[in-house]
Amino acid sequence: MSQTQVSFSTLSKKQSKFIKSLRQKKYRQQENAFVVEGGKNVGLLLASDYTVQMVVGTATFLETHVAFGEGCTVPVYQADEAALASLGTFNTNNAALAVVAMPPDSASPPSDAWGLVLDDIQDPGNLGAIIRIADWYNIPSVICSPTTVERYNPKVLHASMGSFTRVAVHHTPLAPFLSHTSWPILGTFTMGDDLHHTPMPLPGLIVIGNESRGISTALLPYIQQRITIPRYGQAESLNAAMAAAVVCDCWRR
Repeated sequence: MSQTQVSFSTLSKKQSKFIKSLRQKKYRQQENAFVVEGGKNVGLLLASDYTVQMVVGTATFLETHVAFGEGCTVPVYQADEAALASLGTFNTNNAALAVVAMPPDSASPPSDAWGLVLDDIQDPGNLGAIIRIADWYNIPSVICSPTTVERYNPKVLHASMGSFTRVAVHHTPLAPFLSHTSWPILGTFTMGDDLHHTPMPLPGLIVIGNESRGISTALLPYIQQRITIPRYGQAESLNAAMAAAVVCDCWRR
């Protein structure tokens, strides 16, 4: 049977209600599942270690992807663009979305994890962009405080542009984690050593603080070196994602 001959089921009202409920954090936690939107992201998920529970796609998307032919083990449903957009958070979605199981061990970073440490980052766009930045520079882990925005927030997933499938993201209390690590720990501050002229150990941990308050007082005893991005103009500040990009670039160089 050719790909175009495969027929797909339509979603029931119960299934549609379930998918829509996953827009809210409490239901994502209750169901241990989240939604990823966009054809590219769905394709990346199917090639990753994540467990995809179902895929909903437009006829064009499903008919042009061989993964959804005969023998596909993931439940697949067909919907038009309007119905697809109504299920998720995108204003328009002409391709697909997937319901994905949360990995059971994602909350516990290994003791040898290294990468960026995020203290109370609140903006989902910042977290998603930082995950994407970490992916670009091959930084393996993003370790978040419990108060940092949830990694399965739809805006986080969208801003990461699929990088969440390749970068390990953990939420964990930071003080115990930092107190037990053997890696050097640097922190970003408005006053510190100029990172353009400062050796930055790799592997290591670099702490980036809250968008307005910076790094929490409780974490200061664990910071072994303070670094800063030198300012040459008059801008008041950089947001957390911009700062992470500059730091990662210098770190890798």
